[in-house]
Amino acid sequence: MKAANCQTSLKKNHMDILWHEYADKTDSTPITNASLSAKASVVGRVGIMMLSCGTGAWRVRSSMNELSELMNITCTVDIGLMSINYTCFDGNDSFSQSLCLTTTGVNTSQLHRLETFVSDFSEKEITQSCEQIHSGLDQIEQIHGLYTPSTLAIAAALACGAFTFLLGGGIVEMLCAFAGAGIGNYLRCKLSKHHFTLFLCIITSVSAACLTYTVLLKLLELIFSVNLEHEAGYICSMLFIIPGFPFITSGIDLAKLDMRSGTERLMYSLIIITVATMTAWILAMLLGLKPLPFLPLNLALWQWILLRLLASFCGVFGFSIMFNSPLRLATAAGIIGAVSNTLRLECIDLFSMPPAVAAFLGAFFAGILASTLKGVAGYPRISITVPSIVIMVPGLYLYKGFYNLGIMNLTVAASWLTSALLIILALPLGLIFARILTDKTFRYCT
Repeated sequence: MKAANCQTSLKKNHMDILWHEYADKTDSTPITNASLSAKASVVGRVGIMMLSCGTGAWRVRSSMNELSELMNITCTVDIGLMSINYTCFDGNDSFSQSLCLTTTGVNTSQLHRLETFVSDFSEKEITQSCEQIHSGLDQIEQIHGLYTPSTLAIAAALACGAFTFLLGGGIVEMLCAFAGAGIGNYLRCKLSKHHFTLFLCIITSVSAACLTYTVLLKLLELIFSVNLEHEAGYICSMLFIIPGFPFITSGIDLAKLDMRSGTERLMYSLIIITVATMTAWILAMLLGLKPLPFLPLNLALWQWILLRLLASFCGVFGFSIMFNSPLRLATAAGIIGAVSNTLRLECIDLFSMPPAVAAFLGAFFAGILASTLKGVAGYPRISITVPSIVIMVPGLYLYKGFYNLGIMNLTVAASWLTSALLIILALPLGLIFARILTDKTFRYCT
């Protein structure tokens, strides 16, 4: 009872924007004939809603510009990770507003509906009043999560279990990572639902995942005499925390010279990576665990390829569900991720290609496939490309780098961190070049 009273007594640090105050319920005037403030409210609300879905600045700005042109006004906008400052002009009149999110995340289902709203605006919304449009946006805004915390926990477990195999782990490591990631992400979803701060969510969920992995491995050792060398998969249990979406979109924003958004997204990603890896490292020190190499798996080439295709599909499908993608969209991303990630891994194994170059080719191929699928199915490109290459983000490299940094093994730490950095840089570059080739609107800086 006391906890409930405490929660209700807390005031919001970010005040709500009362969008319907820009409209008159009794006024049926079409939005094209409405006041500048009413038009600008529609532009700003769509922009901040799209930003809350995790998409990059270029996509947000394009949507706001498209709406402004349809309503015969001009818009200039400055976009960050969690805020938008914009001004709308109509002749000599102007309307400026600053909007801010309370937190950031990824919601590809809501993003898809918003992109559909923008693309259909000239046919369906242009004759409606400001009040009617905001009522329609209310319905889109209510799409929070398609899945329960339990479902998201299973999705994280599936993704991390598949991730473990792709990194070289066997059945024992996959089982322990499956359990750890499921419990860790379930806890994170529950904490996020109650609006706990980012650092607390990261530390708690990563600790739960790592402890679950360790406890389960100890039980397997006691009951089935499993070799403790399987502790190598310990870090895989927390890979659900890797901020793949902001990592990739930061690179895309920087490529379009959206420096503010790009650097803020990159810093947000680095914060999550740093807190998560430091938490995992401290727990490893307390539990006496070391990032040992995985035990070798004796598989034939055709078995590697087949199992990598299956594991890559499962991993990408799981991450897509965590991003709130509908099943069809998650399946599409899974198919693209299965092909592109297997291509990346086989380039390393068969042709001894540097991991960063292979990552570039894998991301490039994923971008080409996603552009083709977008033309056929109409899915938002970013909702397919980013989940399909998140599985390529080198979470294990980052952890080993921070682990060796913590024990002052600086040479080894520099090697792991440099390898991770090169791969992280290669991934958005692959998507960017694929986008340049397939999207003429992305080629120019206008």
